[in-house]
Amino acid sequence: MMALDHLAVAATRLEDGVAYVEDTLGVKMAPGGKHARYGTHNMLLGLGDIYLEVIAPDPDAAPFEGPRWFGLDQFVGAPRLANWICRVDDLSWAPPVCGPPMTLQRGDLSWQITVPADGGLPFGGALPTLMRWGAGVPHPTTTLPDSGCRLRRFRVFHPDAADIAVTPDPRVHVTAGPAGFQAVFDRPDGPVRLS
Repeated sequence: MMALDHLAVAATRLEDGVAYVEDTLGVKMAPGGKHARYGTHNMLLGLGDIYLEVIAPDPDAAPFEGPRWFGLDQFVGAPRLANWICRVDDLSWAPPVCGPPMTLQRGDLSWQITVPADGGLPFGGALPTLMRWGAGVPHPTTTLPDSGCRLRRFRVFHPDAADIAVTPDPRVHVTAGPAGFQAVFDRPDGPVRLS
């Protein structure tokens, strides 16, 4: 089973990514936390059955080994959608290009997530990162404040669209074209687009 878990907006500075999301969607994000293993920090937004994450390098991170995940060492430019993460029941079948599963923990949360050795994003992020939440771990959507926004459609564009694994989620569409992402969210006052 593969299911859409969350979307990730990358930024060079967390405050810039948060401002982009809050200004675009008109809602406030909730505190996330730090990922000491990869020298990053994040903030989160509840979207009902999924959530949105803004992730960026943590300037206060202690020294760590290896590259940052989510391609953040190579990320430049304005904050933007850069990755999508799908949860699965079993990571043993994950394609080698996704990288080996890494086990992480923060507070009450524990999970395994695929991270390539170079920290990059396969197919430039068009191939989803795969993860499995730890047994008995409550999904972040159960503790996040509800923003009132809901994902209507998430489009993944890539020249090799036929090679991209697709979740059965009807909101996700993988389309041939120049690499990029586009998400449409429903708000009480109408739809809004994030890319």
